Amino acid sequence: MDYPPYLATMPMHAITEVYGEDGLRERYRLEIQRFATDERERLADALELAARLHRDDRRVREPYVNHLLRVAIRVMHHYEVSDVDVIAAAVLHDTVEDHPDELAGTPGATAEDALAVLAARFGARTAQLVKSVTNPVYDPDLDKHEQYRQHVRESLEREPWARVLKVSDFTDNGVGVIHTTGPKVAKSAAKYRPLVPVLRELVARPDTPLSRLVKQHIFRQLDLAEERFAAILDPTR
Repeated sequence: MDYPPYLATMPMHAITEVYGEDGLRERYRLEIQRFATDERERLADALELAARLHRDDRRVREPYVNHLLRVAIRVMHHYEVSDVDVIAAAVLHDTVEDHPDELAGTPGATAEDALAVLAARFGARTAQLVKSVTNPVYDPDLDKHEQYRQHVRESLEREPWARVLKVSDFTDNGVGVIHTTGPKVAKSAAKYRPLVPVLRELVARPDTPLSRLVKQHIFRQLDLAEERFAAILDPTR
């Protein structure tokens, strides 16, 4: 397929709408061209593995891999990250949570089994970052969403680079809530809205490894997410 020369600057949801998965894959390919050959191969390998594991997964109207591509592209393009460990973790961030058995190659595998495979293939640091954004098994007697938010607070407190992954993931889910349809819209807004102040405070910290301008960009995205959550949850306000 022929893509326009401005594909490298198109908003990602516009690429998704017009060109779908193939367009996002091409944008990812363009983004990783700046890396050395071995690093490009590692990032291509991360995408190949994530795409295989999530091959049957969907996000409402699209293949799940689209979400992973947008999270990784955002980290590279908008957050100006050139750390290959972090970018690989962005692509792989849902693999352990969603497909531990297939990743580990063993029925009934634990998250630790799956993380060991990631560490062997992509390095201990990438695996640790994926671990930091992987949800634990929740207590069924307690509120799932509150447990999720508590996990986010605690894991991101310890891992500054994991904040970068989570805020990109949150942007795709939170700011992108308007691209969702049906009952999931209100459920997603209720789940993610309480995270806005948490992420704002964490991103603002001096040890969060992003430039001042990138942090300002993220704050604008968090403001936009809050506006959209309010429109969904407080329509008469």
